[in-house]
Parts: sequence; C-alpha cells; structure tokens
Amino acid sequence: MEVRLLGPVEIWAAGRSVELGPPQRRHTLAALAVDAGRPVTIETLVARVWDEPPPTAARVLQVHITHLRRVLASAAGTPPAHLLRRSSGYVLDLAPERVDAHRFADHIRRARDADPSTALTLLRTARGWWRGEPLEGLTGRWVESCRYAYGEQHLAASVAWGLVELRAGNPLAVLGPLAELAGDHPLTEPLADVVIRAYATAGRPADALAYYAEFRRRLADELGVDPSATLQALHQAILRGEPVAPREAAEVAAPVVVPAQLPADVPGFAGRTLALHTLDNLLAEKELAVAVVSGTAGVGKTALAVHWSHAVRSRFPDGQIFMSLRGFDPTGRVVSPQEALRGLLDALGVAPERVPATLDAQVALYRSVVAGRRLLMVLDNARDVEQVRPLLPGTASVVVVVTSRAQLTGLLAAGASSVPLGLLSRVEAEELLTNRLGPGVVAQRDALDQVITACARLPLALSIAVARTRQTNFPLSALAAELGEASDRLTALEVGDPAGDVRAVLSWSYAALSDAAAGLFRLLGLAVGPEIDVPALASLAGRDIRAPVRELARASLVTEHAPGRFSLHDLLREYAAELARRDDAEDARRSATVRLLDHYTHTAYAADRLLNPAREPIALPLGEPADGARPERLEDLAAAMAWHGEHHAVLLAALRQAAATGLDRPAWQLAWSLDTYSSRKGHLHDQLEAWQTAIECAGRLGEPRASAYGHRNLSQADTKLGRYVEADDNLKRALELFTTAGDHIGQARTQHHLAWLWGQQEQPAIALDHARQSLALFAGTDDRAGQAEALNAIGWYHAMLGEFEHTLSHCRQALEIFEADGDLHGATSTWDSLGYAHHHLGHHTEAIDCYQRGITLARTLDHDYFVAELLAHLGDTHLAAGQPAEARLAWTEAERLLTALDHLSVSGVRESLRRLDDRVGAPDHRLKISG
Repeated sequence: MEVRLLGPVEIWAAGRSVELGPPQRRHTLAALAVDAGRPVTIETLVARVWDEPPPTAARVLQVHITHLRRVLASAAGTPPAHLLRRSSGYVLDLAPERVDAHRFADHIRRARDADPSTALTLLRTARGWWRGEPLEGLTGRWVESCRYAYGEQHLAASVAWGLVELRAGNPLAVLGPLAELAGDHPLTEPLADVVIRAYATAGRPADALAYYAEFRRRLADELGVDPSATLQALHQAILRGEPVAPREAAEVAAPVVVPAQLPADVPGFAGRTLALHTLDNLLAEKELAVAVVSGTAGVGKTALAVHWSHAVRSRFPDGQIFMSLRGFDPTGRVVSPQEALRGLLDALGVAPERVPATLDAQVALYRSVVAGRRLLMVLDNARDVEQVRPLLPGTASVVVVVTSRAQLTGLLAAGASSVPLGLLSRVEAEELLTNRLGPGVVAQRDALDQVITACARLPLALSIAVARTRQTNFPLSALAAELGEASDRLTALEVGDPAGDVRAVLSWSYAALSDAAAGLFRLLGLAVGPEIDVPALASLAGRDIRAPVRELARASLVTEHAPGRFSLHDLLREYAAELARRDDAEDARRSATVRLLDHYTHTAYAADRLLNPAREPIALPLGEPADGARPERLEDLAAAMAWHGEHHAVLLAALRQAAATGLDRPAWQLAWSLDTYSSRKGHLHDQLEAWQTAIECAGRLGEPRASAYGHRNLSQADTKLGRYVEADDNLKRALELFTTAGDHIGQARTQHHLAWLWGQQEQPAIALDHARQSLALFAGTDDRAGQAEALNAIGWYHAMLGEFEHTLSHCRQALEIFEADGDLHGATSTWDSLGYAHHHLGHHTEAIDCYQRGITLARTLDHDYFVAELLAHLGDTHLAAGQPAEARLAWTEAERLLTALDHLSVSGVRESLRRLDDRVGAPDHRLKISG
C-alpha cells in the first residue's frame, strides 16, 4: 500500500487506486501523509484542511478520519496502513517511504552523495513519480505552501537530472522536458544553464544563443540584473565555437551545500534538564519547530543552544547553521534581516547573483531553498521579533532555536516554544565548577559555597571564576577570599575581555533600554529584599512604571517570577546600584529610598491594624507618606495576612536597610508592624532580630518609650525561644523605662509579660502575682483589652495552681470583654484557658467545646501557634474522655504545625503520641499561648 501526493491524492493497493470520496477527505489524508509515521495534532489537522475552520470542524474531521480508517482497512495492502489515535491527535501508521513525496525527497538526497551512474538512476526514478501538480484538485493556504515546496524540490531534482544526463551524453533527453519546465520558471538560472548546455551539446548553438539572449532580457526587465559570471562565460564559449564541457561530477551530484557551522560544544556543561527536555520536544513538532531561549545576560543561553545542537546534530542530515544576529553587541551594530538572509542563503549554497534585491523576494527564495530539508538553525543573540521573523522557514522540517535577552513574545504568540533560563540552582552551580575544575574542589566546601554565592549562580560569572582559578593555579579558597573581600564584585570578576566581563555584557542590555526603563533599572539597585512588586516599584519611582517594567522584563533585566512580582540576581542589582551612583544625584537616590520605605512601612502598619485591631497604639506614630509613595489599601484580615506572607522577607530587608542608612524612625515602625505577623507564624528569630534593631534605633532617636516597647516585645521572642534570662533582663529594662516615663499602661503590659515568662517556667505563684499587678495597673485606665488580658492571665495561673473554679470565674469575665469588643486574639486565648479548666474539672464535653471554639478563631486569625497549642490541649481532653483516635488526630496536626514553626513545645506533643500506643496517658501541655 502507498499514498500518492505528487499529483492527485490517492491510495494505491494491489495495483489499483482506492476510492477515497470527496475532496475534503483527500485533503485530510494529505494532511496526515505529509507527516507519515508521526503524530499530527487535531489543531494542526484543522488548520491544514480549512483556512477558516467552521465551528463544526473537529466533528467533520472525525467523520473523515472514520471513513479513512474504513478505506485503509478494506484496501488490505502490503504492508498495511493504520490510522491511529494519539493523545494529541492522529498518526498515519505508514512508513514514510510508502508516500511518494517522502520517497521522492529521499532519492534526491541520496543522489547528492552518489556516483554519477547511481545518481542518474535515482534521479530518473524520482522524476517518474512526479505525476503533475502536487495535491491536484485541493485548495487552501496549506495546500499552496506544500505545492510550492514540492515544486521547488522538483525543480532542483530536474536541474540535477539534466546535468547528469548531459554528462552521460544524453542532451536530447533533456531538451524537451527542461525547456517545458523553464516555461514555468523563466528566471531560474540553474535551469537556463542546463537548457543552454543541452542545445550546445546537441549541436544547436544558434538555439543556445537565442535562449541565452531571451533569458538575459527577462532578467534585465524583471529583476534588473545580469546573468551570472558562469552563464556569461558559457555564452562566450558558444560564441567562440568552443565545445561545451559537461559540469564536474561534484557540481552535479551535490547541488545543495550541507552546512556544518556549530561552534565547539561547551566544556563542562551542567544542569538545565528542563530546558533540554523542552528543546527535545522540538524534534517531534509538526508545524512550527521554533524555540525561544530567553534570559538575562550571562545566563548561558548560547551555551545551552550549542550544547543541545551538538547532541542532536545527527538528526539533521541536511546541515546545521549558526548565525549571530548581534542583537546586544559591544559594537552596537545589529544584523539586519536582509544581511541575515544573505548570510543564510550563502550558507545554503545559493550563489550571490541569485539573491534578489528586495526583502520579500529574499524571504521567498530562502523558504524555497530550505523547504523539506532537515536543517537545524541557531539564531543567536536576537534583538527583537522583527529581526527574527523573516528568518523563520516555512517548513517544520527545519528546527530553529533563537536565543535572546528579549522575551520575543510575538514569536511565542505565534506558537514558538518558550525556554526561559534563570540562574543555575545551587546543585547545578556546583556541578559546573566540579565539571570544569575537577571533583577535588568538592573537598573545599566552604570555598565552593562562597564562590557560588559571590557569583550569584550566574553561569558567566562562574565561568570567569573557573578561568581565574585555572590561570593562577591557586586553590579555590584564594578566589573565594578575594571575592568575599571585594567591595566591587563586578570589578573582581573582570577578565579584560569585553565579550567576557560580567559588567560589559550587562552594559549591552542596559544600553538598549529606553530612558524610562533605564531610569527604573537604576532605581532597582536601591531596592531591598529578594523581590519587588508593582506597587512598591511605583513608590520607588514615584510614577507609573507599568510600561518601563514590562520593557525590563522583555529585556530579561528583571524576572517576573509571579504575576506583578519581580526579582533580579545580586550581580544585576549591584550593576544597577553602580549605575545609580554614577548617573543619579544623591538627593534623588535618597528620595527614592524614602518613598520605598514609606510604602512598606505604611502598608505594613495598615495590615497590622487589620490583624490585631485591639493592639495598643504605636509608640512612634506614622506621619504622612512621602510625595510619590503609594501605600497599598488592604480590604480585610485575610488580605493583610496574605500581604505580610508575600512581603515578610522584603520587610525585614527594608528594616535592615533603614537602620543601616540612618532612617531610624521607619526602621522602628517596621519592627512594630512586623510583630503580629511574626508572632502568629512563629518567625521567632526574625522577631528577635527586628526588635534588637528597633531598640538600637530608638536609642539613637532618644525615644525612651520606644526603647521600652522594644525591650518588652523582644522578651516575647526570647521567652518563646527558651531564652528566659534574656527575657527577664529585657522586661526589667522595659519596666524601668515605662516607670520613669510614668506610663501605667506600659507598666501593666510589662507585668503581663513577666507573668507569662514565669508561667512558661512552671512558676505559677510568681506568675499570678505579676498578673494581679498588671490588672491593678490597668484598673486605672480605659484599656479594656488590657484588663481582659490580665483577667485571662489570672485565671490561667489559678489553673496552673489547680484552682480551676477561680479560672472559670476570671476567664468568663475576660471573655465577656473580648467578645463585646470583637477581640478575636484575646477571645482565642481565653477559650483555651476555659477549656483547660473544664478538662481538669472533668467537664470533658465542655472542654472540647471550648477548645474547638478557640481553634475556629485561631484559624480565622491564621495563627498557627494558637492552633497548634489548642490542638495539643484538645488531644489531652479527647484522651481523658476515652477517645484515643480523636486524640491522635489532634496531636498529629499539632505536631505538624509546631514542627513547621520549629517550636520547643513540639517535644511534648511527640511524647504524647509515643505514649498513646501504650495507653499510658499523656502529659499536660502546660505551655500557655501568650495573651
């Protein structure tokens, strides 16, 4: 069985044509047969069969597929063919050589490398399969493109056949067919060359000269060019009556050049598994086999493209082309599409005189030359879509890999595959260094880590580190020490070659930016933290930044790793800061820094008020944000919690920057605004750092109440971390400062924290005394939240002393206040106290109800620590009530949360779970959540 496309579309089996039905069914068969043996997606089939697909296209296509299956089954040819369903579409399960168009192309390819006698046999056989117009009777854009490509193949094969026949002494066999073909291709010089030689060799020089004159006139009239030097020399030889020699065998057998232009493979290539897999998928593409490898300068785009190309080069027998488009180049001279096309045509063996003058004509010729050929093309360092689009072939047999610092979104929208490259992972960076320096460097673990960090995991910087190490033959630790000491890493990574210096290659990207994008890039050198989002960027710049930030993203100078959230690696940040110091006034930089800090401070403060509205007022009130700063508006508690979660690391970095640059007031205010979130999510070490920094800032500001507040809140993190001595020292210092200031509420809250500290140390009598002092101090104020907290604390420490009725009395008073004021935080802690008292009074049902109410509120607050402690207590009560399965569920969830928080009390929960299997019972979890 075979399928015929070089004429009417037919299936032949057992020596006869099989009835296929209407043209659209033959069209569907052709759309499958051009990729015989390979899957064709439904989307591709629809696009091939219809220029404007109707809504019912998929259903109609399915009908044609069903009929074609029946035709193939009834034909029963040898070998048989099947039409199979694949996840992405369909495949005509037939060897390509059973399709005349594939067989034709294969014979032409084999003739290029054959001796003249074999080439003549192959070409004669191939021409015999040409039965007229390919895909006869079918219409549409896809049909026309196939017909054109097959026509170009036939033209090239006919020229090659003519030359071989002439060499074999058969000019009369050539004249009729090629003169007729020349009527359809009146401007094709290789064809005119063969016809003229045939006339001369057949003893008809006058006809040869007349044909040359007519061909020359057509070239002049339609293209404005003269025949090539080769054809002019042939004309002169005929005029002189000299015999016309047949062309050399090499010219005849290999009319098509097979380029092999790949640069050397990259030594020690490391990682990029996902990117390589994406490129591998190109080999199965049936319509647009184009990939865009994008990423920032020095990230290894060219290295990836070249490495992959070497790995698959055997899959491309018609050649591999590599062309640098110099989109970002130190010379500043970008290769134009016309220049690139001339270079590509030259690589493909097209004589310069055959290259037309206009861009459209060059594109048409180029696509004709590559049609049907298995070529691999790397277009390196592209500037933009406009530079690349004319260079894309019109056939899926050519695989194209484009590398660019720009994202080339237009190509992606047209169906190209995206291969974005980021920094190497920590493991990949180590692999690169060990591949190039040898496995011995692993023994220098500290130095290895330092070099990877200093190079920001950027492949170019790591490669420079390798070169420096090899050049000096010093141990890696020497380079690590140099990079660690360098105040300017970009200078430390210079190699004296503009093509290889990190600073230089970054400068080429920067030079291509608009003024607005360049200004925003410089400001990014002032930003802090691992990322920055659009609202913060707008505050940093003091203006709308949507257009310039999109430009930076397209240029891969920032990475949009989540919608509206951007990052840049450390060397890019350092380069941006260097440019800012060079090009922007100090006042402008300071103003931008203040705007960004005001953005974070005011938004974080507003978020904290949503998280804990009952919290006492901030000791250092915020003023109006700086002109141009644009704090965000958050709608509710959930939004506030989510915002803090996304910005926690950035806020800590902003706090550090503020303190380091003398902006002590916003630094302290950021510590205050971070406190509720850090406490609820168990970020104890961050809380510790924030308040230590805040205390230093308050000291420089001369604000004793702010210092007192800092010491008191620092003690909370100390207590949770088991640093009881430090917590006690901080609370005593806070109490001293509040007393000196005459701040009764400050004193009351400090006494409350002292009570909690002693309670955590299993000293309930001392804790109760501090709690009573706290209530007495609150009694003379209008701080209802403080009074309720003190009542709850008194009740809890009575519970620790075994006086559970007192607990119920005090905690019910506290709960009444908390619920009346809508204080979810206080109510959660109080439900825990009530549950504990009911548990120990044997009121298990009431205890379970209290704990579950508290858990519900704690989840509303998104307070993981609250939830964990309440679950631990709930597990105790379930076990006491004879419900071990429910106890296990509660403790297991508590263990998960406390493990994630790295909290000390996780050991008690684990002990409960261990003892549960023995049914020994569980210890009391007497760690009380802070009120």
